[in-house]
Amino acid sequence: QVQLVESGGGLVQAGDSLRLSCAASGRTFNNYAMGWFRQAPGKERDIIASISWNGGNTFYADSVKGRFTISRDNAKNTVYLQMNSLKPEDTAVYYCAAGSRFWVALTQHQDYTYWGQGTQVTVSS
Repeated sequence: QVQLVESGGGLVQAGDSLRLSCAASGRTFNNYAMGWFRQAPGKERDIIASISWNGGNTFYADSVKGRFTISRDNAKNTVYLQMNSLKPEDTAVYYCAAGSRFWVALTQHQDYTYWGQGTQVTVSS
């Protein structure tokens, strides 16, 4: 089992920045690819960024490319999502997830086995 706990969400204004963190415990962190998803009210949970075990492969959804950066610190068992130039449409609950195909940046919901509880990000205009 892998336990994931997100933190760093909050209420910000458009144009601001936030950094989300996801702390993992349980099994060896670097055996997992990690991803960040988000779900807005009434919408599906979508992938926004993912990273392979060593950071060598990353993926970004078009909606966040150039604004968000995913990174990981395997020594701290933590994955991060740096979010810059936030927009009201970024408002959502953000979830981190872990998948066992660790050598790639996983992009599909079904590739992920473990999920955190989510952290709310609200961007006001």
